[in-house]
Amino acid sequence: MSSLRTVPLLLVSVFGILHFFNGAIAYSAHEPHLPQSLSGVPQSVVSLITRFWDIFGPGGKFHPTAFIESKGHLVLEGLLVLVILYLFLQKSFNPSFQKQLQTELTEQEIEDLCNDWQPELLFKAATDNQPDYDPPVISGPPTTYIVANGKKVLNMVSANFLGFAGDKAIEEACAATINKYGVGSCGPRGFYGTIDVHLHLEEHLAKFMQTQETIIYAYDLATVPSILPAFANAKDIIICDEAACFAIQNGAVLSRAQVKYFKHNDVVDLKRILEEQAAKDKRSKLRLNRRFIVVEGISQNLGDIAPLDQIFKLKEKFKYRLVLDESLSFGVLGPTGRGAAEHFGLMPGQVEIVAASMGNSLASIGGFCAGDRDIVDHQRLSGLGYCFSASLPPYLATGAICALQRMQEQPELVFRVAQNARRMRELLQHIAGLSVSSYMVEVLWWVFACQDHFVRCTPTW
Repeated sequence: MSSLRTVPLLLVSVFGILHFFNGAIAYSAHEPHLPQSLSGVPQSVVSLITRFWDIFGPGGKFHPTAFIESKGHLVLEGLLVLVILYLFLQKSFNPSFQKQLQTELTEQEIEDLCNDWQPELLFKAATDNQPDYDPPVISGPPTTYIVANGKKVLNMVSANFLGFAGDKAIEEACAATINKYGVGSCGPRGFYGTIDVHLHLEEHLAKFMQTQETIIYAYDLATVPSILPAFANAKDIIICDEAACFAIQNGAVLSRAQVKYFKHNDVVDLKRILEEQAAKDKRSKLRLNRRFIVVEGISQNLGDIAPLDQIFKLKEKFKYRLVLDESLSFGVLGPTGRGAAEHFGLMPGQVEIVAASMGNSLASIGGFCAGDRDIVDHQRLSGLGYCFSASLPPYLATGAICALQRMQEQPELVFRVAQNARRMRELLQHIAGLSVSSYMVEVLWWVFACQDHFVRCTPTW
């Protein structure tokens, strides 16, 4: 087949060369001297080209025109038909025949391989300092004090930052919603799972976040893993904090984008990666693609606040979009509780995509994403957690609406959170063996203390 393709290319090349020399040859046949462009060409070469042109040129015996006039094209057409028939009659690939060529293992060989195989441990073996852990069984709502294994204890592990869990007014509103709509929606939002309370919650969230629209997801852990694959694909770039939570890591992997990690909250390292990527794009002349920086307002794994003011400057300089997970900072940071972006003075809309869990400060279930109308509408068709999961139970949407209204009506709750966090750190400073973060405004979820607050406690031994 390669030779069949080569013949036409050779003919085209020959005729092109002859056409180039056509004018010079014709001139040399009538003039005693060669033109200036062929003054250095020997006369014997010119004579050879002239004879060749007389045979293969226009009017020559082997010119394509003479070939067509003598019905010679029928020969070529016949050859093409034969080639097509030859290819059509070729046997297709038979994978079963290829398998037969492979050497089959005997029963004894299979048995020996199975006996020699040693599976790797799924996790490291427990040490003497890691006794068997039996999770406690909780009875009752996760308020400041809970009943665990039949004993009343201080709740130091809850994410109920604002104390809405167990609130009687919210419980009554949820009970009324159950009486009206039932327990579950039994369908995804795009088909028959959209209930009016879902739309009311999205409207309240958009108004509170001061964005054009919001979209709610039934499961907070599926929110960011649905957002990132909806906007990024294999040709795009995602730059994440190396201490990012599981949801961000999962979303980055599912997007199939090129993922790079910078050191935790290290703006210098982030700038280095952005500069290296910019230099690489300049060298390779990379085509246009989408680029994202993904961080958390408050780190779920380490509990400190991301320097959003500096990250925002870098994303503006290098033309990236910023995706911010406010799951632990929503309802905690900022004068009104909108999160880390408000805490650092960023205006609504300067962070392109804001996501947050409703299972912490709002004491409900699910997550939401706030942004421009185009960003939200795109997720209604491309967010997998939105399209293919049953929608949020109506009573949980009602609970989130009530909690959000309480946040707006009682802004002192957010201020009380910062006070409790500061007081908790002051108390922990006097405990030997503990190292407490110096950030006094953070609400960290490693150790619960006072009323609905968390701090980061790191043993120094």
